[in-house]
Amino acid sequence: MAFHPPKPVPPGLWRRTPPAVFPSILGLFGLGLAWRRGSLLLDWPSVIGEIVLGAVTGLFAFAMLAYVVKLARRPAVLAEDLTILPGRAGLAAQCLSVYLAAAALWPYVPGVARAVLYAGLLWHGVVVVVMIARFVRGPKEQRRVTPVWHLSFVGFIVAALAAQPMRLAELAEVIFVTTFFLALVIWGASLEQFRREGVPAPLRPLLAIHLSPAALFGLVALGFDLKSLAMGFAGFSAAILILLVIRVRWLTASGFTPFWGAFTFPLAATASLWLALGGIWAVPGVIALAATSAIVPLIGWRVLRLWARGQLATITNAAVA
Repeated sequence: MAFHPPKPVPPGLWRRTPPAVFPSILGLFGLGLAWRRGSLLLDWPSVIGEIVLGAVTGLFAFAMLAYVVKLARRPAVLAEDLTILPGRAGLAAQCLSVYLAAAALWPYVPGVARAVLYAGLLWHGVVVVVMIARFVRGPKEQRRVTPVWHLSFVGFIVAALAAQPMRLAELAEVIFVTTFFLALVIWGASLEQFRREGVPAPLRPLLAIHLSPAALFGLVALGFDLKSLAMGFAGFSAAILILLVIRVRWLTASGFTPFWGAFTFPLAATASLWLALGGIWAVPGVIALAATSAIVPLIGWRVLRLWARGQLATITNAAVA
């Protein structure tokens, strides 16, 4: 992560809104959707998940407004945020949060939800194009493969998850096939890179992002009624999660940082997959949901508190509009 001397922030509201707030919001969306799935499997009150989703949608709308105001003041700030790793992770999570907002809204306002999904695809495309342009023009070190590439490039799979109940099967199929091959490339490149170089302690929490595609592909496969394939992804996600749990002290060796937001959504997505499958995955799903319910709000609260105190932008070197 590259840090530069802090720039003076001119007067004006939300000139330095940090993208690093969005990974935790994404995790909170995942928690609400996991509770929604849990209520279907276990006959629990559905109101729990809906309350969580309603609150998170409001929080996301506020955070999105704050970033839009920053972007409107100086559009070039998008490229500057994408130059640094916390900004890339945050903006990718922002795009994925748009898709999950569409999924949360679908049962209540289908027309609005569909519009939000398409808006998310358009915005995600813009972010990816600008990011690639920065990679091409920037130093070679910036093009190093990181788990954040899953959020940026494979993250379109979240749009497929939102599109399935909207009966946009063709769109979901194209996204599923394309992102699956991208995920294979990123998993392979990351494994080879890890074997050669290792991972600095501050960046280790980002390794949890590798869990997300496994869970998301399983959920989308289940949406296509490909239960055997979904079971395979469930097993793969379980193997990754077990490895992460075994190495948790190593992953968190540098202490709490905003990068801990990377733990939130992968865990929530895994809980959703296991709960959606049910059967032999029901008990692991309930355990994962309980862990998600404890971990995600705690990390989200700590990150949001940093934002409220004005510290998050400084810690993550967010660009100034």
